[in-house]
Amino acid sequence: MFNRPALTDIVARTRGDLLTRLTQDELLRRADAEINTRVLAGASHEIHGYLDWISLQIIYDTADDELLVRWASIWKVERKDAQFASGNVLVTGTAGQTIEAGSVLKRPDGALFDVTADTVLGASATAVPVLAEVAGVAGNTDAGMQLTFLNPIANVQSVVVVDSNKLANGSDIESIPDLRARFIERIQNPPSGGAADDYVEWAKEVPGVTRAWVYPKEMGAGTVTVRFVRDDDPTIIPDPTEVAAVKSYIDSKRPVTADLYVVAPTPVTLNFNIQLTPSTVAVKGAVEASLRDLLLREAAPGVTLLISHIREAISTAAGETDNVLISPTTNQVYTTGQMPVFGAISWV
Repeated sequence: MFNRPALTDIVARTRGDLLTRLTQDELLRRADAEINTRVLAGASHEIHGYLDWISLQIIYDTADDELLVRWASIWKVERKDAQFASGNVLVTGTAGQTIEAGSVLKRPDGALFDVTADTVLGASATAVPVLAEVAGVAGNTDAGMQLTFLNPIANVQSVVVVDSNKLANGSDIESIPDLRARFIERIQNPPSGGAADDYVEWAKEVPGVTRAWVYPKEMGAGTVTVRFVRDDDPTIIPDPTEVAAVKSYIDSKRPVTADLYVVAPTPVTLNFNIQLTPSTVAVKGAVEASLRDLLLREAAPGVTLLISHIREAISTAAGETDNVLISPTTNQVYTTGQMPVFGAISWV
């Protein structure tokens, strides 16, 4: 590891080197030797600083954001771009009326969505495809949410609703920590022509996917089952549209001999009942954050979540001095496909 010397050390080295090369008479005639020493040391200190920076950029786990993206790209690990939420809204109006592409809908919070294709209304509510104007997870919209046409259309009801499949697949640009983790994982687990790790990596290459697991032969000989979650979405469990997107992507990568199944984990809500000391808002928030972090690190389909780890997460929360975990009281065991998701905390 490169150790950058302090400026005072560089000054002392330069002064010592300079003085050893001058006689006493020369010192008297050249009283500006100290000034020269400091000027040279300052320049050297800047060079040492650059060397210190370079030493961090050549290692993947310490490289700055811009260079990390470049390093990852060389290894063919591309940063995932933000994606636009899309889906259908149900529009009611006079049969035969056309909803033109480019018509704009507005959500109550101001988010805008564009109609993507000319659609002729039928006798009942008609599905009209829309796309969020701004990429990101904020564009995802629950089924049943009401949107309003920004400019009213004759013979068409201004208020529409999102259909049962919701507006989905919106995701933010991949964070640098997530890219770094995925990049290092790629180096440590190089592609192996369809090995288990390959399926995990392929799933995580899809925008919005943050964690994935693979289960060979779960559906029988020659089968591969993949489950995944989207931790940055309001609900981490993917919907059918998001599941289909991951399956389509992996199908384009996997060996043709494997039968692929991509399914969403089955969520099982995990609630907590805790007696906490001190029982302040700040400490309660710290405990909740610690428990959520535990699930982020250890929750997986079919996992056994240890009660000792739950107790540890509570006890290590900032500000906590004592606690009693009233429930759960035992290890939390989940069957195939089941996955614990954070529910609520009851404070005693």
